[in-house]
Amino acid sequence: MRVALIASNRYPIREPFAGGLEAHVWQLARGLVDAGHHVTLFAAHGSDPGLSAGQLEVRELVVSAAASQDPSMPPAAFMADHHAYLALMTQLATVGSDSYDVVHNHSLHHLPVLLAATLATPMVCTLHTPPTPWLESALDITGGAGAEFVAVSQYTARQWRHVLADVTVVPNGVDAQAWPLGPGGKALVWFGRITPEKAPHLAIEVAHRVGMPLVLAGPISDTLYFDVEIRSRLGGLVTYAGHLPIKQLRTLLGRSAAALVTPEWDEPYGLVVAEALSCGTPVVAFARGGIPEILDDRCGRLVPPADTAAMAAAIPEAIALSRNAVRQRAVEACSSAAMLNAYVGIYRHIIERREVTGNDRLLHPSPGARPPQPSSQYLCPTRATCDRVDVDPDGGSFAVSRSGSTAAG
Repeated sequence: MRVALIASNRYPIREPFAGGLEAHVWQLARGLVDAGHHVTLFAAHGSDPGLSAGQLEVRELVVSAAASQDPSMPPAAFMADHHAYLALMTQLATVGSDSYDVVHNHSLHHLPVLLAATLATPMVCTLHTPPTPWLESALDITGGAGAEFVAVSQYTARQWRHVLADVTVVPNGVDAQAWPLGPGGKALVWFGRITPEKAPHLAIEVAHRVGMPLVLAGPISDTLYFDVEIRSRLGGLVTYAGHLPIKQLRTLLGRSAAALVTPEWDEPYGLVVAEALSCGTPVVAFARGGIPEILDDRCGRLVPPADTAAMAAAIPEAIALSRNAVRQRAVEACSSAAMLNAYVGIYRHIIERREVTGNDRLLHPSPGARPPQPSSQYLCPTRATCDRVDVDPDGGSFAVSRSGSTAAG
């Protein structure tokens, strides 16, 4: 299949990753290419050439001197995003079906969702975040027409249910071979984007409570927060290792006693949990968002949100767990192979559903052969009657239920 992956126009898909969304898209792109599919990326310039993926142009907007004087002009970043995604969707609507069999949107921008029904090529849209006003606006207008929606956790699916009654859940996956079992160590680790909602300052508080060294790692996404809340607390027990490439990060995780996950928001999935578990490193986390779907007493401990005393008390229990058992949980629940199989199954299903004439299946219709696009009521029938893909995370299989019948893959 020929797959167009839409990511962020601001960040390239390469190490060290800007965040979990970029890491996920890289993992999916690599898996698709390795499986023999042709992948084209829409992302900021400089994505990993090792992915052997094509590149969709990110169009940049050059505003004239006259237009820049408009007092009502939105911020430059807003205009850059708007222009890039509008140009992309216009291109896909014009030549998409001649170039791609399926479009898979991972961006957080509203235009791919708003304009999905204008494409002759079917679209999958993965929901990586809780609802946002822009995306809710697009869904209010279109009803989700033209796209099949997938959430990264049951929690995230529930968050969207007020605007999308039917959302398939495909958990994010990690490659267990890329995140190998480590020997453990004496220090705690916290890794991720350094922002207020990720709250590494709470991990520092926990480290002082329990009297254990703590290593922080990740990009400084909020410099003011880092300067005010983190910088002055470095030294002694606490070290900042920087924004590490994957090779160094997995070594750090594998040599850590336990990983602390301290969000002050509801994590849609919690990729850092899966990565730590794959290295055999137990996790102690606040029970928020999708994290409890991954983490249980076999591989770590869940504690009440913001309760640093409870987190400190749970660390000895977590460290006592078998690292082999911890890793096994990641292999069973967070498999990149299961994720890839699920998405390929969804791709094939929606391609088959987007028929050209009768029972003919044309993956590459020419512009002249495209049928008139139906109205949104036909693109998005009552959600209760829509086909559904259920994923078995253990076996990597999927089943499509259609009008009472089931086809397995």
